[in-house]
Amino acid sequence: MDVRQLRYFIAIVESGSISRAAQRLNVAQPSLSLHVRNMEADLGVALLFRTAQGVQATEAGATLLAHARDIVARFEEAERAIRDTDAEPAGEVAIGLPSSIAQVLGAPLVRAARAELPRVRLRVAEAMSGYVLDWLRQGRVDLGLLYAFVEDRELRSTGILTETLVLFGAPGEPEIHAMSPPGRSVGMAQLAGLPLILPSPGHGLRDLVDDQAARAKVSLTTGWEIDAYGAIKSLVADGLGFSVLPDHSVAAEVAAGALRSWAFEPAFQRTVHIVEPADRPLTTAMRAVERLCRRTLRDLVRAGAWGQARMRVSV
Repeated sequence: MDVRQLRYFIAIVESGSISRAAQRLNVAQPSLSLHVRNMEADLGVALLFRTAQGVQATEAGATLLAHARDIVARFEEAERAIRDTDAEPAGEVAIGLPSSIAQVLGAPLVRAARAELPRVRLRVAEAMSGYVLDWLRQGRVDLGLLYAFVEDRELRSTGILTETLVLFGAPGEPEIHAMSPPGRSVGMAQLAGLPLILPSPGHGLRDLVDDQAARAKVSLTTGWEIDAYGAIKSLVADGLGFSVLPDHSVAAEVAAGALRSWAFEPAFQRTVHIVEPADRPLTTAMRAVERLCRRTLRDLVRAGAWGQARMRVSV
């Protein structure tokens, strides 16, 4: 059987007559009858029976009818999707962003999508990186930005920019000032003994800080574990400890004098990856949003809105 035969069978049952179906399909009646006989021969069962009112589906025919309608509908949907490949992007696209990225990229990306992709409904979901990864695996978001490289049968990632991390504390804190005057850099060794406010173990940033400390053979003292950057900055500003975040995440507070930051020497950096499904093709709308995301990131980096970040690939 093929899709054409299924369409013929649906028309016959819905018309209740081979002759009426022939007129509806603009197909010769003998040819239509032959298609039915061939289908019955292939399946080994009768699909139609004649009544005084016309033809009706047998039990086997009714089963075929239900599946035929579903198959034809899916085939037509596939045809529309293929024809729309080069059409203007349309539909909903959900992108997951970690909090530190959302505060810089979220609004500019939405504004750019509204201006350039008017038929795309862009939904931005914000959460910690671990949740964004779960959403990607569950199909709850179509694209995501993550700090971790992901590569498996379900997802693929591409590093797109490298951002710089800084140590920051409340202005006037004596511990760090005694070791490094304002404006000077610090080494990982100078974190030893400082009261730190960091995300909990398993969080991408915490794992990165712990790894760097282990490489430097430095023992860290974590007094508070909080998986919310806003709360971390607030507690640091209150003088309860120090923390490590991307430089752009604390730039406004540093400029306002609410926080003081120190660069690391050598530079402490991490990579932002754009993650997309690897087990299914991207829709036209998803590809358009991905390209727009890359371009918006490039523009933000060039404008200095992402601190000392630099692009890793051409956009």
